[in-house]
Amino acid sequence: MPTPAPDVAVIGGSGLYTLLENGRDITVDTPYGSPSAPLTVGTLGDRTVAFLPRHGRHHEFPPHRVNYRANLWALRQAGVSRILATGAVGSLTPDIPPGSLVVPDQLVDRTSGRAQTFFDGPHVAHASFADPYCEEGRTAVLKAAGRCGWDAVDGGVQVVVEGPRFSTRAESRWYAAQGWSVIGMTAHPEGVLARELGLCCVPLCLVTDHDAGVEAGTGVTQEAVMETFHANLRRLRDVLAEALGALPGVPSCPCRRLRPASL
Repeated sequence: MPTPAPDVAVIGGSGLYTLLENGRDITVDTPYGSPSAPLTVGTLGDRTVAFLPRHGRHHEFPPHRVNYRANLWALRQAGVSRILATGAVGSLTPDIPPGSLVVPDQLVDRTSGRAQTFFDGPHVAHASFADPYCEEGRTAVLKAAGRCGWDAVDGGVQVVVEGPRFSTRAESRWYAAQGWSVIGMTAHPEGVLARELGLCCVPLCLVTDHDAGVEAGTGVTQEAVMETFHANLRRLRDVLAEALGALPGVPSCPCRRLRPASL
C-alpha cells in the first residue's frame, strides 16, 4: 500500500542528515527553487514523517545559503502541518552545559540579508510572531525527552546570528548579558516562514559547546561542535521518535490561525 501523506516533518540540523529507514524520496518543485534535498517520506513508529536535512545531505549549504523558503514551502506542499526542527547550538551560560537539550520558547534575530518572508509584494501581510514556537509541540517534546531520560531545558531565548563564523568573545558576552540562553545560526527565518504558512514549529536545540565568552580557552571550533553532536545523536533520535508518537493527530494550537493570510 502507498505510504500516507506525512502530517509531521523533522528538519535535520548539522550532523543529522538521515533519519528514516526504508523511506522514499520525493522531489518537490517550489516557486522559490529547490529545497536543500529531496524529502524523504517514511514511517517512524506508527507515524508517517517527512525528513529534510536543512544543510543538504552532504552539508553543502552553509546557514546563510540555505533556501529556507523552498524548504518550508516543500514541506507544506507535501501535507505537513507540524515541524520538529533540530539544530546544534552554543550555550551562553555555564548553567547549560554541552550535551544539554534545550527547547526554547523565544527567539532573537541578529541575521542580515536572508529572505525571510513569503510576502514580498504586491500582496503585503504581517505575521504575528510574539510567541514563535508551538506550545502544544513544545510540551510534547519536553515530555518525550523526560521519558527518554534526558530532561530538557524548558524555555529560554535562542539568538540567531548570520554565520558561518562563530562569535567573538565580546559578541558572546553581550548576548549573554541580555539574558539569552543559546546561540545558533538557522532558527531564523525558518520559524517565521513556518508561521506565515500556518505550520507548527518546535525547536530541539542540542548544546554542543559553551560559546566563546562563557569559558576561557581557544573558543568554539567546528570539530568540537560535531564531536559533541555525534556523541548525543542517538539520544536525539530517541527523543524525536518518542515525540512524534506523542503529538496529537490534529493540532489544537493557534499556530494555523496566527498565519497572516492564506498562501
